[in-house]
Amino acid sequence: MQILTNTNKPREQVSNFSGRRRFLLGFIMSCMLVLVGRAVHLQVFKKDFLQEHSHYVDTVSISSYRGIIKDRNGEALAISSPAPSIAINPKELALDDEGVITQMEKKFRAAHGGQKLSESQTQEIKAAYKTEKAGKIAQLEKLLDLPTGKVNSILDEKKSKGFAYLAKKISPSLAEQVKNLKLAGVDILREFKRFFPSGEVTAHLLGFTNAEDVGQVALEKSYEALLKGTDGKKRVIKDGLHQVIADVENIASPIPGKNLELSIDKRIQYLAYRELENAVKVNKAKSGALVVLDAKTGEILAAVNQPSFNPNAKAELKESLYRNRAFTEVFEPGSTVKPFTVAAALEGRYIRPSDSFDTDGEFPIGNHTVRDTHHYGRLTVEGVIKKSSNIGVARMALKMPADYFWGAFSKVGFGTSPATGFPGETSGRMPVLKRMHDFDKATLSFGYGLNTSALQLARAYTALADDGILHSVSLLKRDEDIDAQRVFTKKTAKTVRKMMESVITKDGTAYEARVDGYRVAGKTGTAKKAGPHGYSADSYFAVFAGLAPASDPRLVVVVMIDEPSAGQYYGGLVSAPVFSKVMGGALRLLGVTPDQENTMPILIARKN
Repeated sequence: MQILTNTNKPREQVSNFSGRRRFLLGFIMSCMLVLVGRAVHLQVFKKDFLQEHSHYVDTVSISSYRGIIKDRNGEALAISSPAPSIAINPKELALDDEGVITQMEKKFRAAHGGQKLSESQTQEIKAAYKTEKAGKIAQLEKLLDLPTGKVNSILDEKKSKGFAYLAKKISPSLAEQVKNLKLAGVDILREFKRFFPSGEVTAHLLGFTNAEDVGQVALEKSYEALLKGTDGKKRVIKDGLHQVIADVENIASPIPGKNLELSIDKRIQYLAYRELENAVKVNKAKSGALVVLDAKTGEILAAVNQPSFNPNAKAELKESLYRNRAFTEVFEPGSTVKPFTVAAALEGRYIRPSDSFDTDGEFPIGNHTVRDTHHYGRLTVEGVIKKSSNIGVARMALKMPADYFWGAFSKVGFGTSPATGFPGETSGRMPVLKRMHDFDKATLSFGYGLNTSALQLARAYTALADDGILHSVSLLKRDEDIDAQRVFTKKTAKTVRKMMESVITKDGTAYEARVDGYRVAGKTGTAKKAGPHGYSADSYFAVFAGLAPASDPRLVVVVMIDEPSAGQYYGGLVSAPVFSKVMGGALRLLGVTPDQENTMPILIARKN
């Protein structure tokens, strides 16, 4: 009997526990039903109330300002200004109708003593709302200059999406007008637009940014890390339509990007751009590039290209227009490198300034022949530079060992990147030393078999301008060049510079390069263009490189015109006049004292 009694007690406990479990489960289910019912009530029957009165706290980002790019005198070259964008939430804009119509019905009943709406009145309210909404959408399309029906088209195409742009980078005043329409689902995004005050004049140097204000090419790209800022964060209160109605607190203030101060002088940049643009147009050329360097510091004061583009309206331009030819494209410099052949020969004592060379006829070298355009007879070293004799410099080159001669060109920067940090800048190309034979030395002496950019050529000329000191080049403003190095003696540099002055005489090859009031030293270059089947018979690079004032050079200018086709193609006739205008204007802008005798009457006459 005791065993049976003990067996019945656990069964009674199990039965009691099962009942409690059913009660608890029923209670939980009841609570869930209440919550679901409340949610349905709020989301369906009280949607209009919630949209009007519900508020919530959210965290939003604060866009930061991109740094300003300035020229050496503090003039703004690239700035960012507020330019809001308009976006819509297609799902929200499309699904908002029911709640707004319910709200309108509620207002109607309140205005008519709680009177219940008839079916016809309900239809009238719906029609009135749709008309009002259609009117606001039409106003929105008009404000944003969108085709009629564009918004509804977006709603149909992206009705399942939560975001779509309507307009990017508009004016703040226009954004305010859009905001005043009070269309649910229409958002105003705080963004910035990059603006380039100098437009085409500085386009190839600065580049541009994309819709997110991120640098894409040129300096905007290479200095992205410096220029971009850090976005901030803040807490805000939003209403039921997800519109910000009040700020609560700043979590982190936006940190603006740092400014970038360039070596460029906006005045000289504009002058160079204007003259190069005119020269390319007048000579019906394919393209052109021009570089201006400070001969004492290696700073790049101007670098322009043709054709150019407008970075403020770049949408449909070809990518090829973005390339900065002065830094990224190469050409054979022709006779502009002859001064370096002479300098190398003088420096190594392979020739003396008083030596003379026979330049008549032809100069056979193995199976090849070097020719001049004219028969000059016997020429001094200065005469070889003045008349630009290929035979003369070829004879000098053959006096020098290949490794020494090659090294002289390498020392002034040919075949080496200028290291400005500009994206895509070229290193050019030097002949392979191990494969150099006599004819290769000869062609190198007058600028063939060598590829260089306009910037590299200008840099090399700083060695002649600053008494044998080769400067590094920089796009950033600086007071001195700590990387400068001596490549020629002062005596050699001055001797060659004096010889180069003879080029700018009436019987030289570049009389058009003269600058009133200043002594000029320079060298012309007219190089045939290489093609897939050898050198072209009618396509040329017209080049001029020079420096002034020759007594104590302050500036180096290189001009390259690609394929002039208006009749003239010689560097002395096509590029030298551009050099003259740019060099003369730049020296006067910088207030450089004239060094040519009898300059006062000229200057006074110009003032009158």
